[in-house]
Amino acid sequence: MLPSLLASMPMDNDWISFDVPSLIENFWSATFDGLTFGSIYALVALGYTLVYGVLNLINFAHSEVFIMGCFGVWFTLSALNFGPSAPHLGFWAIVGNLILALVVGMIVSALTAVIVERVAYRPLRRRNAPRLAFLITAIGVSFSIQYLLYLWRGPSPERALTMFHPTPIFDVFGTIIDSQQIVIVVAAVIMMIVIDLFISRSRTGRGIRAVAQDPDTATLMGVNKERIIMTTFIIGGILAGAAALFYTMKIPSGVQYNGGFILGIKAFAAAVLGGIGNVRGALVGGLLLGLIGNYGQILLGNSQWTDVVAFLVLVLVLILRPQGVLGSSLGRSKA
Repeated sequence: MLPSLLASMPMDNDWISFDVPSLIENFWSATFDGLTFGSIYALVALGYTLVYGVLNLINFAHSEVFIMGCFGVWFTLSALNFGPSAPHLGFWAIVGNLILALVVGMIVSALTAVIVERVAYRPLRRRNAPRLAFLITAIGVSFSIQYLLYLWRGPSPERALTMFHPTPIFDVFGTIIDSQQIVIVVAAVIMMIVIDLFISRSRTGRGIRAVAQDPDTATLMGVNKERIIMTTFIIGGILAGAAALFYTMKIPSGVQYNGGFILGIKAFAAAVLGGIGNVRGALVGGLLLGLIGNYGQILLGNSQWTDVVAFLVLVLVLILRPQGVLGSSLGRSKA
């Protein structure tokens, strides 16, 4: 049995190889594609970061908050008859429809986040449950939402929707950068900047940082802790809804009941890589993870290595710098 198994396995030189020339040749295309995926990871990662910063809770149900937003986007665009004919609509018609889908995706994800917080986490907080109970509940809620979607929509991905045909905008060293990549990266970065400014300068943002640093003292100083927690979940849901539109735009066939699972794990890894609880760390971690995955895929000549390489690098970073690249938590952040 064992000899036959070993005989069927590929030799080392077939199993893994390093194609450096291919990486050099495709460096810029891998870079811009990695930044595109990394921007999506970053938006989802911010939901993990905010909740962890305020509650010290890893909300593993956040991947389902994201996929619910994807379904909201998909149903909106389907109702608007998006399909192969959509790219032939007028420019402003496409923009208006995509903005509507974005708003619906944000609302659906935010409502899902609120329901998860109220149903799953608030009762545990009121009973002063141990942290392990929160973790187990988060995993249970994640699988519950997945299989409710499975019973509702079935196992197959939803019909792919063509939002618009990407058009070349400019080239970098012979690599064409298209409109889709620019829209996703620029929009994601703008949203992250707005959230960073909101956290650092607004009254609600100061409340979030106060609760993250010392919830009991913040309550004594007049901060409504429950309202801050709810606001944190809503912000994370809104950003997950935005990521849902960009994800559906980038991977039209990715909307299915378990479509958020792998992306959610990557987003969590991005949050840890950048510094869990650090708003700017979520952006840095997401972009780094997107780049690392793409570089590794080309270097090893196999798309199946994308996730493996990304997580191996994550492990290495955490061994060398356990607090992540940027390090400080939300409560201690000066940003």
